[in-house]
Amino acid sequence: MARGKIQIKRIENQTNRQVTYSKRRNGLFKKAHELTVLCDARVSIIMFSSSNKLHEFISPNTTTKEIIDLYQTVSDVDVWSAHYERMQETKRKLLETNRNLRTQIKQRLGECLDELDTQELRSLEEEMENTFKLVRGRKFKSLGNQIETTKKKNKSQQDIQKNLIHELELRAEDPHYGLVDDGGDYDSVLGYQLRFQPNQHHHYPNHALHAASASDIITFHLLE
Repeated sequence: MARGKIQIKRIENQTNRQVTYSKRRNGLFKKAHELTVLCDARVSIIMFSSSNKLHEFISPNTTTKEIIDLYQTVSDVDVWSAHYERMQETKRKLLETNRNLRTQIKQRLGECLDELDTQELRSLEEEMENTFKLVRGRKFKSLGNQIETTKKKNKSQQDIQKNLIHELELRAEDPHYGLVDDGGDYDSVLGYQLRFQPNQHHHYPNHALHAASASDIITFHLLE
């Protein structure tokens, strides 16, 4: 049964329109591929859907730019001139912006002021004053943070110092603090003292030695 002729008009249903676009696009790309293989033709197809989605076909071993350059040569049409002019205009605007920014920087450094009138100088002065206030406020905030940090460090050091002093006072009140109980007896302590000062026996009389020994005995008992 033969297919009926399809009326060529816009498909109103969006879903049907998208399905038809996808099918016919694939068929078109298939025919372009066949032309490339069978006839050694160079084919380039650029398509945009109703949603501005790009679809492109290009014959193997070539590029879109090569196709466009060949088109310009054959048809004597300059395709790139408009694009080049737009690029030049963009470049000119960027250079102008850069030049203005450099001038503004110099003016804020006190240069190129002769080009400004009274109103422009007043505006520049107000802007510099506002900037100065912001910088000064930021500086004071930074100094305040540093002061607070220093205060916290000093307070920590003072607390450590107070704790150490308190600990020393508690140890000073303890009569047993600093005494070493090594389990020795009087003879060992006295012998240690005599060994520690062996040459002093020849310089003092016997009664002085006995007095020293008695004192040592009293001291030893006090230590116990």
